[in-house]
Order: sequence, then C-alpha cells, then structure tokens
Amino acid sequence: MFQDISLTDLFNAQKKGCHTTVDVRSPKEYEETTIPGSINIPVFTNEERAEVGTLYKQKGQDAAKERGLEIFSQKLPAFIEAFKQIDTPITVFCWRGGMRSKTAATVLDLMGIQVNRLKGGIRSYRKWVVHVLEQQECKPELLVLNGYTGSGKTAILKKLAQNHYPVIDLEGMANHRGSIFGHIGLEPSNQKNFDSELVQALLRHQAQPYVFMEGESKRIGKVVIPDFLYKKKETSKQIFIRLPMEERVKLILNDYQPWTDPQKFIDAFRRIKKRIHTPIAKQIEEDLLSGNYAHATELLLEYYYDPRYEHSTDLYPDNKKIIINAKNLDVAYEKIIQTIEKPVVMKR
Repeated sequence: MFQDISLTDLFNAQKKGCHTTVDVRSPKEYEETTIPGSINIPVFTNEERAEVGTLYKQKGQDAAKERGLEIFSQKLPAFIEAFKQIDTPITVFCWRGGMRSKTAATVLDLMGIQVNRLKGGIRSYRKWVVHVLEQQECKPELLVLNGYTGSGKTAILKKLAQNHYPVIDLEGMANHRGSIFGHIGLEPSNQKNFDSELVQALLRHQAQPYVFMEGESKRIGKVVIPDFLYKKKETSKQIFIRLPMEERVKLILNDYQPWTDPQKFIDAFRRIKKRIHTPIAKQIEEDLLSGNYAHATELLLEYYYDPRYEHSTDLYPDNKKIIINAKNLDVAYEKIIQTIEKPVVMKR
C-alpha cells in the first residue's frame, strides 16, 4: 500500500539523495507551477481534465468519476510504463493530494511500483513557499553586479556559479533578460514558479557569508522581486562593471542574436521609439530593418539605455560602490574575484 508523506518528509528524502517527484496533474497545470525538479506524468491531458471538470459541474461527482476512470483505464499501459523508467524512490502529487494522485498511487501499487503520495499536494508546497517569503529573510550579504546594459553581468553571474560561488540568478528564474527585448526567444516565468525557485535559492545559500546577484529592476518580465529582497539589494554593495562600448555591443549581439527573429526586435523597438530623439530613432529603425544590428545596438545604448542607467547610479552612495574597469569580460571577472577579501567557494 502506498504511503502518504508530508512536505517535510519529502524534503528529507530529497536531501538523502536521488528522489523523483512526479506531478500527475495536466500539462497545463504543470507548466503554470510545480515543485522544482518534478517531472510530469499526467493522469489526464488538458482536454480530458476540462471534460471531466465540465461533467462534474453539470452532472455531479459520480458522473465525473465514471468518465475519469474510463479515460484513465485506456492509457494505463503507457502510464505504468512511464513510471517503470524511473529508478529512484518516487513521490506523486496533484493539486490537493486528492483523487488523481490517489488513483495513480493505487494503480502503481497494484503493479508492484512503490510510490509515496504527498499530503496536501502542491497546494501544501505553495503555502510553504508563501510562508518562507513572509519571513522576509535573506541572511547573506549581497554583492550586486551593476553597470551599463551589455556589461556582461549575467555572463559573469553564470561564470561565478560554474566556479561554485553562491549566486542568485534573478533573470534566470524569471526567464527574462530584463530589457524591452528581454522576452524574445524565451518563455517568461510566472510569479508562482519564480517564487518557488527564489525560495530554494535563499534556503540553499542561507549559511553563506555573501551571495552575488544582478542589479535588477523590481519587475523582471512577468514577475516582481519581493520587497524585502529588493530593498536589501538596493542598500547592498554595488559592483559597477565598465566595459568599452564595442565589447558591450559584441556581448549583446552574442546574447540576443537579433538576426534569428528580426521582426520581434523591430516590434519591441517600436514600443520605446517615442522615447528617443526622432532622428536617432529613425536611424535605429533603419538599421534594424537593414540588418545593421551592431550600429542599432550602439545607438540604443548611447541614446536610450545609458542615460537611464546614469540617472539610477546617482542614487547609490560612494561607500557602497566598487568600480570595475576592464577591457573585456574575462578581465572584469578576475577583478571582481579580487574584490572579495576572503573568497568562499560553495562545496560541491
């Protein structure tokens, strides 16, 4: 017989080593939010879930259950086979720890596949996330990477993480680059998924003396940084990276690659076109239309992004600023490492 376990039990199991959490809700629900690291083996497709839900509203619980079992019975072989491919302990969950996860766990148990079921489902996880964020706690000191657009802040964060320094990558969690063009080629995250990943990062780094973070705006794409973290970021030490214009243009083009979907970049530019002096805006648009992306990028930096950045930098007191002048990204990275009095590397 399968066993119901609490969220605490699940966390303890995950800490001990390999453990697979399986979200048996529909793909649409899974995409909206899930427990980080979970895989999706749904009891119902999006359309099947909608059908059963409609029956429940129109004809009641018994009719919905009957149709649900009919649908599920037809896909049992594939459902069971998917679980047979998992070679670790398994915990299944649905929204509230209700019918779908119970049915899945019962069937798997009958087939000799041992699983646990999460009590309270993902709703219990979401309540825990909200509770953690309500504590408004970020224990480590923040070292905030700041600087002009195109200064390689995200690339440096990734390199720091690869070298096992503690990093909270807000743009990575938001799946958005933080600019008017930041969504292109990406599927921006929603607030629930962002909150879940942020909580995991805060807890993972809570024993560290410091954490690197990028100097983001309060809103990144579709998500908002919690007030307590944003305020701490704004009052923390700011590491300002200064690279030559040509290096910044190169980094931006490598990151965004506007030639892969030129129309989206043109459409995004037209949203800010009125904020730029008319002759310059006209030249930028002509460059984008003709594929002269390097020149368009340089003009955008000089006449749109840099003036906005210069205004914001005046808000930070001098005793909170560290200026990093470098000819390229690698030199900037090395200088940042040198600013740390006692580098603390994350344990593998």
